[in-house]
Amino acid sequence: MTTGSEAPVAVAARPAPPAPARAGVLRRRIRIVVACTIAWNIVEAVIALIAGGIASSAALIGFGLDSIVEVLSAAAVAWQFSGSDPERRERAALRIIAVSFFALAAYVSVDAVLSLTGFREPEHSTVGIVLAAVSLAVMPALSWFERRTGRELGSASAVADSRQTLICSYLSAALLLGLVLNSTLGWAWADSIAALVIAALAVREGVQAWRGDACCAHSD
Repeated sequence: MTTGSEAPVAVAARPAPPAPARAGVLRRRIRIVVACTIAWNIVEAVIALIAGGIASSAALIGFGLDSIVEVLSAAAVAWQFSGSDPERRERAALRIIAVSFFALAAYVSVDAVLSLTGFREPEHSTVGIVLAAVSLAVMPALSWFERRTGRELGSASAVADSRQTLICSYLSAALLLGLVLNSTLGWAWADSIAALVIAALAVREGVQAWRGDACCAHSD
């Protein structure tokens, strides 16, 4: 029994699941954007690793390895939505995405520390600058589309993968800034500082993906 002094407690309602026909459309969209993400990251990884090897650039090689991590994350979502009941595979997909976040954070942190301590320095690479600029234009769009679709569908794994893609766009910005500052001003440490911030963000997102609370944690 309530009294007049008691205020009603507001309960946040989860969005209603989409109708079956709409859910089918959303799943197809996720499969398409994931395929595009995998294709782009494979191209990106090959170019970055080759250019990084030619220029002896640890930053570019790290960027190429990050692209491989993103392929793993997107492949986990593709595997989930290739089955007849994607919800049953969501927990496993989230764990794979979380591990990929942690692997990305570990590599970026080690690479940043090595650069800051003088063991590695990002070198000038015109190909790297162009690649980072193109990636910075492509990746946010893919992330936004997958995040919006995943939220409407209620898929935590799709939203988590979209954040992985968004972190890759942050890494693209850090790489672009680092390569440009190193080429113009000789500031080899610039991308290392940005990379450490990205690593911390990757750990946070990895923890959220592991817990399975990535779906509706943020608003568009």
